[in-house]
Amino acid sequence: MKNFLRALRCAWPYRSRLVLSIVCALIAAIFWGLTLGAIYPVLQGLGKEQSLQVWVETRIGDTEKDIKGIQNAINEVKDKIKQIRKGDDQRQRETTADLARLDSKMATASRKLNLYSIAQTYINKFLPPSCFKTLAIIIGLVVVGVAFKGFFEFCQEALVGSVVNLSLFDLRKKFYRNVIHLDVNYFSEQGTHELMARFTNDMEMLGTGTKTLFGKVVAEPLRALACVIGACLISWQLTLLFLFLVPIALFVLTKVGRIMKRATRRLLERMSNIYKILQESFLGIRVVKAFTMEPYERRRFHMATKDYYHKAMRLVIIDALADPIIELLGVAAVALALIAGAYLVLHPEKPYLLGMKMTNGMEAEELLQLYAFLAAIADPVRKLSSVYTRIQSGAAAADRIFNYLDRQPRVQPNSNGRRLQRHQSGIEFRDICFSYDPGLPILTNVHLKVRFGETVALVGKNGCGKTTMVGLIPRFYDPDHGSILVDDVDIRQVNLRSLRQQIGVVTQETILFDDTIYNNISYGNRGAGKEAVEAAAQQAFIHDFVMSLPNGYETRIGEAGSKLSGGQKQRIALARAILRDPSILILDEFTSASDAENEVLIHRALKTFMRNRTTFVITHRLNTLEIADRIVVVDAGRIEAVGSHAELLRTCAVYQRLHEAQFRRLVA
Repeated sequence: MKNFLRALRCAWPYRSRLVLSIVCALIAAIFWGLTLGAIYPVLQGLGKEQSLQVWVETRIGDTEKDIKGIQNAINEVKDKIKQIRKGDDQRQRETTADLARLDSKMATASRKLNLYSIAQTYINKFLPPSCFKTLAIIIGLVVVGVAFKGFFEFCQEALVGSVVNLSLFDLRKKFYRNVIHLDVNYFSEQGTHELMARFTNDMEMLGTGTKTLFGKVVAEPLRALACVIGACLISWQLTLLFLFLVPIALFVLTKVGRIMKRATRRLLERMSNIYKILQESFLGIRVVKAFTMEPYERRRFHMATKDYYHKAMRLVIIDALADPIIELLGVAAVALALIAGAYLVLHPEKPYLLGMKMTNGMEAEELLQLYAFLAAIADPVRKLSSVYTRIQSGAAAADRIFNYLDRQPRVQPNSNGRRLQRHQSGIEFRDICFSYDPGLPILTNVHLKVRFGETVALVGKNGCGKTTMVGLIPRFYDPDHGSILVDDVDIRQVNLRSLRQQIGVVTQETILFDDTIYNNISYGNRGAGKEAVEAAAQQAFIHDFVMSLPNGYETRIGEAGSKLSGGQKQRIALARAILRDPSILILDEFTSASDAENEVLIHRALKTFMRNRTTFVITHRLNTLEIADRIVVVDAGRIEAVGSHAELLRTCAVYQRLHEAQFRRLVA
């Protein structure tokens, strides 16, 4: 329950709405008690065929007689006290106790007499002497009171729904903000599907528990209390009531159901949009982090969840309207049945209503019994029976959510650290050791110096640690031992955002978003203009292809660029990196999906673009090595050799085996 209480704190900024909802629930309960309890004195008079004026006069007379009798008994006890002899302590205590009991009865009777006197004043002033007319007026007030009660119940549910949805709105944003700044390996370890479940199902379950707590736990006990103090519903022809109510209720529920279905479909569509943003940002987390687009993704997520909030509120309002409307119809039907029953009770010689014979007669006591029975069929207790399980489900969901919300990234942003200027000197890997899991090293004692403007190719078998090695530069993760220096500064001491702003990444798995070509290229620099975007596309040899499309740069490329070929996607990714204008460029198998023609175009683009930049190229293709100044051979997490292609062929056995394997594959 600790995390559930933490989740409830998200409602604190909206406490004014919450307090107002409690006030509305209290007012609704008061109207519930007043509307149902106001008829009871009338029914007492019906049993004796007395008007309300005669009934209250009789009550006052009976109470005055009771007071007179109690006063006589008090006088007798006082006389006994005077006659008690001194020293008879036991008798004196007993007589004093009798006197105290009589005084208590006198106080109670005096209060009743005072209430009856006040009631007599208002009854004589506002109600006619006719029993039936009085009853009709009070029943009309009951219907009006139920309408007001329904209005305040609607307000209470709408306010609670607003508080819950706003709380989830804030919690989702906070959760997303924390998750998107977690380390890259968190996403590979847990999987995005787990995060999606926490963002969707768990959040909704938490919302259900919170709404139950703020809604039913407040409103239903108040209604139950109103039932306890005598609130009743009246109907003498229950079968007729249901026959009258069911068609109208079914009609209303059908209409509400259709509206609810449409609203729910729209809500789910908005949730699908949130799914899409989450999936794209999490699967493309390397690109998001490398291009420091966390703020942009937060804004995009903010707009999607805000739209979801508005659709959810529409659903809440429709749901909140349904119950008061149905209940108002039910109470109206009961009111009509009560008026009909009262007419038959007061006029037993006329068993006809609207020309139809209804019954041979009905006693007032039977009407009162039916009235009390219908009043007891309120459902607050039934509704409260599911409260505990829903709150427990919400608590379980809160535990899962806060399990992620409490996580902190191991790679800290170092926002107060030194801001790295544009890289100009060089990069050094100094005795780097790294492992994803303890005891399973990926890199061991890696030492490498790369000069500014140099292009270094990393080659080696799959799984030897090449991608991990270059992933340490933008600090997707930090080494266990050793350090990486950029311009002779340990990258852990500089501002993380300023570091990543100097880096451009083209990954083996091309990450594109379901957006236009223009927005995918400008993702590398959101502040770039149209001319800069087109210049980057021209440099990546993709401009002519884009202009051949009907919508040009405004063409949507589908999910993950599904409408484009592999080579086209890689050239768009390259254009994005070119627009970034980084001083450090990382190319991880950047031509893996390209054919020979596309590969030639990409190489032509890189030969110009790589000037005055430090470039790391991970490749298995020998023809890609021609753009490298030096080749680094990586094997089992260690650097085996560094040199030119000719040098490595003479001196490095690992490189010789890689070259032979590549040559045999080309021949085959």
